[in-house]
Amino acid sequence: MPISETRPFLSVSIAILTVSDTRTEADDRSGDTLVERLETAGHKLADRAIVKDDADLIETQLRSWTADPDIDCVIATGGTGVTGRDVTPEALDRVCEKKIPGFGELFRWISYQKIGTSTIQSRADAGVADGTYLFVLPGSTGACRDGWDEILVHQLDNRFMPCNFVELMPRLQET
Repeated sequence: MPISETRPFLSVSIAILTVSDTRTEADDRSGDTLVERLETAGHKLADRAIVKDDADLIETQLRSWTADPDIDCVIATGGTGVTGRDVTPEALDRVCEKKIPGFGELFRWISYQKIGTSTIQSRADAGVADGTYLFVLPGSTGACRDGWDEILVHQLDNRFMPCNFVELMPRLQET
């Protein structure tokens, strides 16, 4: 993937949300994976939280972060399956002003290369709300690695060519 050496790197302020009925700060390996990767890439961890698999709680946290002008991006992990308690995509739908369907499509294509047809159970998704990017990944550490290493590390780098999400940030709230 081409990186333009003529552009200076711009750090993005990212919040990490883990959605789980069972994980705690002590055993949140997926959240830890995302934090390690974003910091290694030169980005700033703006905040981090764990909430239960409850659409109202997820929505409240997402809205809190999208209302914060110091947060550019939220990456949520967990709650993207098809069981009754998997409600992260539904909460995302309540918050989003614009969806980014290509994110989920690309994630599943990448995931298919590694886990085959099991990827169809993922409802990875993305969108924009209040000028903030929102990305939803499955809760496994492998899915978080794939989502970051194969998509987000590039799209959240303003030097990535021919285009990236960062260069669009100043225009996300245009009318």
